Amino acid sequence: MLVMRPAQMADLAEVQRLAADSPVGVTSLPDDAERLRDKIAASEASFAAEVSFNGEESYFFVLEDSESGRLVGCSGIVASAGYSEPFYSFRNETFVHNSRELKIHNKIHVLSLCHDLTGNSLLTSFYVERPLVGSAWSELNSRGRLLFVANHPERFADAVVVEIVGHSDEAGDSPFWDAVGRNFFDMNYAAAERLCGLKSRTFLAELMPHYPIYVPLLPDAAQEAMGQVHPRAQITFDILMREGFETDHYIDIFDGGPTLHARTSGIRSIAQSRVVPVRLGEPGQGGRPYLVSNGQLQDFRAIVAELDWVPGKPVTLSVEAAEALGVGEGASVRLVAV
Repeated sequence: MLVMRPAQMADLAEVQRLAADSPVGVTSLPDDAERLRDKIAASEASFAAEVSFNGEESYFFVLEDSESGRLVGCSGIVASAGYSEPFYSFRNETFVHNSRELKIHNKIHVLSLCHDLTGNSLLTSFYVERPLVGSAWSELNSRGRLLFVANHPERFADAVVVEIVGHSDEAGDSPFWDAVGRNFFDMNYAAAERLCGLKSRTFLAELMPHYPIYVPLLPDAAQEAMGQVHPRAQITFDILMREGFETDHYIDIFDGGPTLHARTSGIRSIAQSRVVPVRLGEPGQGGRPYLVSNGQLQDFRAIVAELDWVPGKPVTLSVEAAEALGVGEGASVRLVAV
C-alpha cells in the first residue's frame, strides 16, 4: 500500500534519488544532499512547532510503499511564499496606447515584475515516479497535502499558489529564458535553474528587468512559450486545475510557465472533503476510490481506498487501511473522492 506521510531524515537518500530524476525547473527539489537535508530538517521542525498562523514553516511529504519502504513520490507546502525574501512573478497586464489625433487606440500585452503573491501559501516539490503518472497515486501525492491544509487551516494562508515548470527542451534551452533572462546572465536556462536550486532564486530575480517588458517585442518562440507547461509537469497542472486553481494572471520569471492561484476555501479537496467517523470492517462492493487522511500533525497519513461511503454516514475501513492511517474504531478521518 502507498502511504503519504511527513518526510524524515532517514529518507534523505531516497529523496535524493527522486530529486535526481525531477525535471529541470523544479528548484524546490535540488539534487543536492545538503540542501535536501536542510529541507527535511526544516520540515521536521515545522511539524513539531506549535503554530497559530502561517509563518516561515515548510512541510515536506513523501509517498512510501509500506511493504518495501521505497519512496515513489514527494510533495511539499511552504506556509508563506517569500517569508524571508520576496516571491517574484511576472504579472500579465495590458497597457493602452492612445492617440486622439491619429485615432489610434492600442492595447499592448506587457509583463511587470512583481511580488504580489508574497505571503500566500505555496505548493512545491511535486514529483511522482513515471509509472504512477495519471494514476490515483498522483492524486494522492498532490491532493493529500491539501487534506493536510484542510485539517490544519491555521497554519496556512487564505490563498495558495503554485509555480508550474514551463517549456524547455532536453538540451536545457528555454525560449522564454533565452529572450529575457539570458540577456542579464551569461548562462543557459538549465544552469540558471541549477544555481537557483542550490542557492536562491531571489538574487537572480533582483537582476531581472524591473521595467515592464512589452511582449510584442519578444521573439515569437518566447511569446508562444508563455504559459506553456513542461510535459512532465502536465499531471500537476491538470490535477490543480481540476481543484479550482486559476491561471493567466502570473507567469514564472525564468521559463514563463504558468503560476496558478486559488482561494484556500475554494479548493475542491478542502471545500468538498468531509470529516467522518470510522468503522472497522470490510468495505462493500461497487465502491469508488477516495483519498483518506487522518487529522494528525506529525503522524499525518493519507492513502487511497476503495469505499462505498454514503454521505452523512460513518465510513467503513478495512483493518489494513485503518492501520496505515493510524486510526481505530470511532476515530475520525477526512475523505474526498478521487
